[in-house]
This record gives sequence, structure tokens and C-alpha cells, in this order.
Amino acid sequence: VQLVENGGGSVQAGGSLRLSCAVFGYDISIFCMGWFRQAPGKEREGVAIIHTDGSTRYADSVKGRFTISQDNAKNTLYLQMNSLKPEDTAMYYCAADPGSLDYGLDTPALFRYWGQGTQVTVSS
Repeated sequence: VQLVENGGGSVQAGGSLRLSCAVFGYDISIFCMGWFRQAPGKEREGVAIIHTDGSTRYADSVKGRFTISQDNAKNTLYLQMNSLKPEDTAMYYCAADPGSLDYGLDTPALFRYWGQGTQVTVSS
């Protein structure tokens, strides 16, 4: 199983980026998928997750600005990020788990598989 993120970069505040996470080795339609981020000196935090039934959860700090989605035909997870703020600067990781646990934004330890991360930098 391999998760490969792309799409990070440097943007000015108010700009947009779309992250992608290509998944190799299993069918993402039967897995819980999520995006997490970690800024220097801070703990990893949940950004958004999408369950197998299509339901989603977002961190309060990104609600209304970020959208998580997945394309099962392409086996790819996305994170559309709009109205970016300097505080969104972090390394962003996609994560996946094939179980049926009570996944949440505050439970990164429940996700078995992780990508290598992609850096997002937002300047003011």
C-alpha cells in the first residue's frame, strides 16, 4: 500500500491549492481517508476526513474553505483549499485505514497508512 501526495506549494493569503493523494495497492472506496497537517513545533492535527459512506468531517478552522473529496475511478483523494491563510502553513499528509473504527479528526493513530507529506506555505 502506497499513498503519494502532490499539489503543495507556496501561495499568497487568499489563494487556492488542490492537494491530491494517489493510492496504490487497494481500493479507496472501502477505506476511511483523511488529511492531516503538522506545522513546525506543533502536534499533528486533523483537517478533514471522508468515511466510506461519503460523510465528511472538517476542522472548525477550515470549514467553508476546504473540501475533501475522492475519485474512486482514479483511486485518488483530494483536498481543495480556498481562501488560504498564513496559519494554514504546514506539512499536509493523507492517511487511510481499512478498518471500521470510530475515525475522527483527533484520532490520527487509528489510520494505518500515511503518505510522505506535501508542504503548503501561505504568505501574508
